[in-house]
Amino acid sequence: MAAKISLSGPPDLDLSSTSNLSVSSGSSNRSLRVAEKERRKKEAEDPFVLALKYFSDVEAGTPVNGNDEAERNMVLVEKMAYSKGLSPEAISILLEFAMSLRMGTSLCARVLKCLIPATLVPQDAVVRAVVWLSVGKISISTQILFIKWVLTVFDMIDAKDQLRAVYGFIFNFVTEENLCPYICHLLYLLTRKESVRVFRVRKLLELQSRLGRQPFLLSLLSLYKVFCPEMVMLSIPSRIKSGFRNHNMPWKSALIVVQKRAGHPVASGISPPSTIKTKPRKRKRCHLELPVMSSVVCKEAQTAPSSCGKLVPLVQLHSFAELLENMHRIELPAQMGSLLGSSLALQYLDCVQDESALLRLNFWLGYALHEEYLFCGDGGASQNSEEALQFLDKLLSTQHFLQEGFSCSEAFLYKFLNVWDGSLLRPQILGLLSNIPVVPSSQIRQLLFEPLMQLFFTSSLFFKCGLMECLNNMLLKWLTWHSVYALEDDLDISLNSHTSINMTLSGFKDSVMELVDFVGRLASQGLRLEGCHSLLLSFVLDFYETVCDMFMQYGLPLVVMPPPGVFYPALFAMDPVSVDRLAYIMHRYKVNFTSAKSQEKLTKQAFHISRQMVREFNHYIIVMVNCLWNSKMSQLDMGLSLGEELLLKSKVPQYWASFDLVHHPAFMSYAAAFHHRCWPGRKDMDLNSIKHSKPWSWYLEFLFSQGYDGLKQFVQSNVGRQLAADEGLGDSQST
Repeated sequence: MAAKISLSGPPDLDLSSTSNLSVSSGSSNRSLRVAEKERRKKEAEDPFVLALKYFSDVEAGTPVNGNDEAERNMVLVEKMAYSKGLSPEAISILLEFAMSLRMGTSLCARVLKCLIPATLVPQDAVVRAVVWLSVGKISISTQILFIKWVLTVFDMIDAKDQLRAVYGFIFNFVTEENLCPYICHLLYLLTRKESVRVFRVRKLLELQSRLGRQPFLLSLLSLYKVFCPEMVMLSIPSRIKSGFRNHNMPWKSALIVVQKRAGHPVASGISPPSTIKTKPRKRKRCHLELPVMSSVVCKEAQTAPSSCGKLVPLVQLHSFAELLENMHRIELPAQMGSLLGSSLALQYLDCVQDESALLRLNFWLGYALHEEYLFCGDGGASQNSEEALQFLDKLLSTQHFLQEGFSCSEAFLYKFLNVWDGSLLRPQILGLLSNIPVVPSSQIRQLLFEPLMQLFFTSSLFFKCGLMECLNNMLLKWLTWHSVYALEDDLDISLNSHTSINMTLSGFKDSVMELVDFVGRLASQGLRLEGCHSLLLSFVLDFYETVCDMFMQYGLPLVVMPPPGVFYPALFAMDPVSVDRLAYIMHRYKVNFTSAKSQEKLTKQAFHISRQMVREFNHYIIVMVNCLWNSKMSQLDMGLSLGEELLLKSKVPQYWASFDLVHHPAFMSYAAAFHHRCWPGRKDMDLNSIKHSKPWSWYLEFLFSQGYDGLKQFVQSNVGRQLAADEGLGDSQST
């Protein structure tokens, strides 16, 4: 009996515990059901949810006039949209209601204008709305408003694959003249290589013949030509006016407010204003914050690498090794501006040379630069100089990394120079200016020289020095491109590897000649205005150190001599460094002339140097030798207007020897120091005693030991002398 009781004990205990578990489980389920019921009850009582339900269930043909319920629900939707933004589900419901015209066309535009997404825009909803465009009931103005909205929220659409699947359907609307600019913009964003077809190219060319060379058509055709150059035989201009305008104005301010309030990063494509202005006819300024890099195909790709098939989002890569491993299956980010903030992205652009990516990046950069600096009624970047400075610094570092400039920054600079005051963000603007590729000689005067000349003559000494440095860097880049891209038979310089411009050797030489002549004119007048300031003279000589070696260093068969307004201030400068640098420049000119002559004999290719240049070189050499070495400053015609009578009135003894290596103001301190060393016991100083045989040779060695290598090379190459003990100064010969 006891055994039975004991055996029956455990089953009784199991039943009890099971009963307790079932009771607790049932209680938990009831709690969940009660909570769900309460939530649904609250949602059912939420006016916004009721408003969405109204627009979802409203029947077609319901009148609008006098419909208080529709007006009340519309106000609720607008209030929610402008305060917190709309969820993806709300956008789907409202977009379907608007495009289906259930209550006619009067509410359609109003609904579209309040479609402010809080997070993402469902791709399915956009595709369904695009399909509704084929219904003839929707007016053209409403269709344009819808396409503008799609362009505004394009970077917020959760995926693009279905939109690209209906690329052909969207392309059909390009024939509608009023819709064409906006459809071309949308197609530009959706185009992939597989989208380019012969019949589409023909259709765009037909439209161009009817509408003219419109920028939006040329921009789309240029993208087609990048993907399939064999299909687009049209010659696309290298500098196309910005083809697509900014269409996000109706939604811009509200999107910024909603996204900032929610703590989300502001989508860069929205181009948010930093201040909302109330004055009419003034554009709203945009932040120049670089967007955060994100995936374009699917958002979950950032955490699941295999979720996007073969494509690997660039945002997932963290090392150069990973980039190399996935080089040919990279998925570019949704917002191309984010490439500027990623070194891996720049390495990808540099290695792959993805033309479509660079076109998109150029479009984004061009819009940001024009909106921030050109189209602002309040002075643009001046109100947020720190942000603008950081943006331009990032752009400059990107260009230095890629070793070339962007075509959009070039087009921006040509416009900005006409309104620039020369002080706003000067280092950054001059840095961008130095990256401009070779400009054809027929355009360089209007695009560059005229605005720069006005700035140069109305600005400070430091601006003049900065501009000289900028133009020197520009010339260096031009010459480097020539030495890298020039072919042996026919020069074919890709001035920008993404917007190729072919230029003949003569055309390139003309552009370089124009630039050097322009700098010569600026330098001559600038030195005169600034009293031959040594700082400005130093930057001018930097430029001519580049010019004198164009043949030897860069293989350009061109020689351009400095003008008298540069040569004589350097020769008669008060500091020895300037005279030494001038001597080095003239020495390098002689080396280039000699090398060109030797190469002409070896290759039998004529080096066309004008006789005028040869005459100028010989004249400068004779002047320098006579002044510095032979003490015969006034015995030859140097082009100076000082008369003999005026020189005599100055009462300077032996004025003709005032600029030799002993009496030259730049070297007189060295002569005095040398005299003191040679004759320490003399009370009176006779510098002419240095010109005797042995002291002269010792003085030259003393002078050259001070680091004046340019002067040493000039003397060795242009003056025939021997430092023999019995040789005097009068025996020297000029060669």
